[in-house]
Amino acid sequence: MTSADTEFGVFTDEGPWVLDLENLAWKTGLSRVRAELQSTLPELIRPRKLPPGARVGTTVRNLGGALGLWYLTERRRGGSEKVAGISRRLRIAAERLGPTYIKLGQIVASGDGIFPPELVAEFKWCRDRVPPEPWPVVERVLTEELGRPLSEVFGSLDHVPLAAASIAQVHAARLVDGTDVVVKVQRPSVAQRVRQDLAVMSWLAPHLVGRIPIAALANPPALVELFAETIVEELDFRLEAENMLDIAVTFADLGQRNFVVPRPHPTLVTRRMLVMERLSGFNFSDVEGMRAAGIDTDAVVRSGMIGFLEGAMMYGVFHGDLHAGNLFILPSGKIALLDFGITARLSEPKRLALLSLIVGASNGHIPSQVAALRDLGALPPNTDVDTVIAQLGLDRPPIDPTTLTADELVGELQRSIKSLLALGARMPKELMLFVKNLVFLDGAIATLAPDLDLFGEIETISLMFAEKHGERIMRQLGLQRQDDWKPDLSSMKAGFGVDESTERLTHRQLQARRAQVREKFDGRRKGSRRRARRGRTPN
Repeated sequence: MTSADTEFGVFTDEGPWVLDLENLAWKTGLSRVRAELQSTLPELIRPRKLPPGARVGTTVRNLGGALGLWYLTERRRGGSEKVAGISRRLRIAAERLGPTYIKLGQIVASGDGIFPPELVAEFKWCRDRVPPEPWPVVERVLTEELGRPLSEVFGSLDHVPLAAASIAQVHAARLVDGTDVVVKVQRPSVAQRVRQDLAVMSWLAPHLVGRIPIAALANPPALVELFAETIVEELDFRLEAENMLDIAVTFADLGQRNFVVPRPHPTLVTRRMLVMERLSGFNFSDVEGMRAAGIDTDAVVRSGMIGFLEGAMMYGVFHGDLHAGNLFILPSGKIALLDFGITARLSEPKRLALLSLIVGASNGHIPSQVAALRDLGALPPNTDVDTVIAQLGLDRPPIDPTTLTADELVGELQRSIKSLLALGARMPKELMLFVKNLVFLDGAIATLAPDLDLFGEIETISLMFAEKHGERIMRQLGLQRQDDWKPDLSSMKAGFGVDESTERLTHRQLQARRAQVREKFDGRRKGSRRRARRGRTPN
């Protein structure tokens, strides 16, 4: 017998408790809570002429010191040392400044392909190096949230956490009835500190524009805005529990039964405490263990890609922070998702824009892709589609980056960035979370299924969407003919920079092509440093 709640959610077959969506006291009024939190954002991130409070001194001292030392050392050396140096110094400053800045670093760490690789690599240290709160502090928070002694709820509760992150830490526990659970506990006073730090960041960010070499399209003020949008809801664990339910229901509605979401407890959820079902499985990187257990890792990757895309395209809801620490693989081969603090929720206009973007990418229709990016907020609302296409050269045949020289590659990249900045491009929250997840899935293929045929998978997934959702997608996007949405492998091949005659491209082959491009960049950087040193050598 399976639990009754599996009829509406992708939960384990036999749960420690059965959820009734109509009788969850902690869920009452959460739509109002979300709205109120969003309404506070403008005030939290409004530009300030004067520094906001004493916290700014600590922040400026740490960040200013990092920038000053970088300016006197690595910046003068140029090349890769310039970016690596500022990345390392910013990471150290973030660790000294505490949870808010560590959380910002964790978001950057998940931004492969969005932020410079040196910055991403440095901030990955922030994921699992956060010192936990001592047990007496954790005990006090839990007692306050429960309103009664811990012994009345927990038969045992491990004092050493399973994991400690910037906002909270997670402990293994057992309820008095013998049920094994995990308990997520918010760090005390972190909510107040986050609001103080957001005020400081908003004051400081404009002064950093153009002064540090981070991604141009994620400039400091835009990054602060995106960070504020993601973190304010993380401070209320009731919202995370609701995210868990909404993702579980979405996957069930879509028939995506290859995912599992842990059940939040029916009563033990508060603003600073979240008790949930305990799951266990294979670490995402344990490929050998999975295969030894008979798990089809190709199927795992395929399920991940389809589930993520389907949830985003058809419901506008998806887990916003996929990385190896936020999921594992059950012995059944199902994907268990964890940590729903960052969950993307697209408005209906933005969901339709994302849907149009993906459909346009599948059939190679450039104008619809540019219009979709505009409607998602990546370009100003009054942007002319034809102007963007002309300025970015999107009407020209795609270039195979492996055929370009290092100088030509850099020239193309600089031209594209300059054009995007001139057009007012930026990275909105929803698009950044979507791209971050795509980058993770790209890495998942490299780990679990490196010999997967990318063209074959793209064609199969596109045909699946056409068969399952084709009529609905055409109606919602106003497409009149079936040919208006027909996967075009030739355009996809051009996007990968390969000839149309290429019939198969594995991820392993794609990585080899990327390595060629990286080698050219690295060779150019080394050449630039050698020329710079010769220029400084006295005659």
